[in-house]
Amino acid sequence: MSKVFNVTGLCVPEQNYMVDLTGRIHRIVSEYICKNKYFTINRARQYGKTTLLYCLENELREDYVVVSLSFEAADEYFQSAYALAEGLTLDIADCLRPQGVAEDVIEAWSYPVSERFPLRDLGKKITELCRSCDKGIILMIDEVDKSSDNQIFLSFLGLLRAKYLDQLKKKDETFQSVILAGVYDIRNLKLKLHPGQEPKYNSPWNIAADFNLDMSFSRQEIAAMLTEYENDCHTGMDISYISGLIYDYTSGYPYLVSKICQLTEERITGTEYFPDRERAWSREGILAAEMLLRKESNPLFDDLVKKLADYPELKRMLREMLFSGSLFPFDQDNHLTQLGVTLGFLKEENGNVAIQNRIFETRLYDFFLAEEALNSALYRQASVERNQFVADGVLDMKLVMEKFCQHFTEVYGDSDARFVEDEGRKLFLLYLKPIINGTGNYYIEARTRNLKRTDVIVDYLGQQYIIELKIWHGEEYNRKGELQLSDYLEIYGQSTGYLLSFSFNKRKQAGMREMILDGKRIFEVIV
Repeated sequence: MSKVFNVTGLCVPEQNYMVDLTGRIHRIVSEYICKNKYFTINRARQYGKTTLLYCLENELREDYVVVSLSFEAADEYFQSAYALAEGLTLDIADCLRPQGVAEDVIEAWSYPVSERFPLRDLGKKITELCRSCDKGIILMIDEVDKSSDNQIFLSFLGLLRAKYLDQLKKKDETFQSVILAGVYDIRNLKLKLHPGQEPKYNSPWNIAADFNLDMSFSRQEIAAMLTEYENDCHTGMDISYISGLIYDYTSGYPYLVSKICQLTEERITGTEYFPDRERAWSREGILAAEMLLRKESNPLFDDLVKKLADYPELKRMLREMLFSGSLFPFDQDNHLTQLGVTLGFLKEENGNVAIQNRIFETRLYDFFLAEEALNSALYRQASVERNQFVADGVLDMKLVMEKFCQHFTEVYGDSDARFVEDEGRKLFLLYLKPIINGTGNYYIEARTRNLKRTDVIVDYLGQQYIIELKIWHGEEYNRKGELQLSDYLEIYGQSTGYLLSFSFNKRKQAGMREMILDGKRIFEVIV
């Protein structure tokens, strides 16, 4: 096998298994490049921006001169306008030489810029370069937001904007298209020039066209990538099912898709439970890879935790969404929503804010639960008793529910309604986590999560368990919950389910009862 799955740097089609970007590239060329658009590709970290630019550059080089730069390691360029002009002069000359640009054109371009008016001189050089080349010139800059809080950077954007407008008026010649890529949208820069000064929105990049291309991977695109892998490795996997499973956990987030595939190939294959590729590329193998991914430290997850520390209001909103089922309207003008979307953690779903994908959501649950685990009596109790819940590799969920009911009643039986509504689900997850930790997965089913109901899906060594958590709102509502759970078990192909009701009725009878409903066995616990 010559190709590998890759999650570092950029992906190269000849070396890596990757989603086919041809369709996206052709759309960018036809809808933006051919129409002389200037635009910004702003997407979250590790969302495939660098790979897209690389593939786009390869597509464009036949018909255009492509100047491809990165500001990732260009801090010294923004010490002064002269440093920026000189640095760009050197970098662009390096881009021109391999593309067959005439040596006299490169020599004229490389002439030193004026120390007194460096940006004005840089502008003149751009004009002469574009007039001298027999092909249109495309400027591409990756990591463009690395120095976006710098006035010199804004001056550079202003230069590009002025030349773009003058070209429309037939007064100048400049780059045919400019593509700037980064996490943050530089059309909405928040600039802070001096310590103590209020940040101000101030960006000259209002000439940029909207870039609405979906860069996430679809189920079909993941399946096509896996088909190429399967043709090389012959695992016998069910490509349609596996691609759908990966999509369900990642929502097509490029890094997460590739990372699960890489972990399955390199870390899961050859282990005790998955000794070969055939067993690794199964539902259980993919879930094992997802669990490895969720536990690792990487820049994506580290940035998520850092942003929670930097923005306590965002952290509070996420806690309410996860543990209380609170709904927040999706408003792009809300700074917390805008931040979460920019960083790739949030998305719009049915008009409300939602966590971007199942992996991020479970990672957030893990993070919040870890903050409270040491001070949780239920967590400590489950940690002590965890061995009794597993026999011969089978998780006894009925016993888990019985013991949770017992311990919850002992510790929190006299709690008021407000406490139960706010804390009940969190306390159950705190009890569950040490029991399945290291072996099983869990996630919250998004379709059923709301203020009154949440379904927890647990996968443990190939067995799946459906637990519905809900707040007690009378017998009639409870009956509806039982029927909903029965229907949900049918969807998941399960014959047994668990219903956990948090009741603040003082006359409640705490405990477990078993029932058969539409051929499904339901263990119902009331606490």
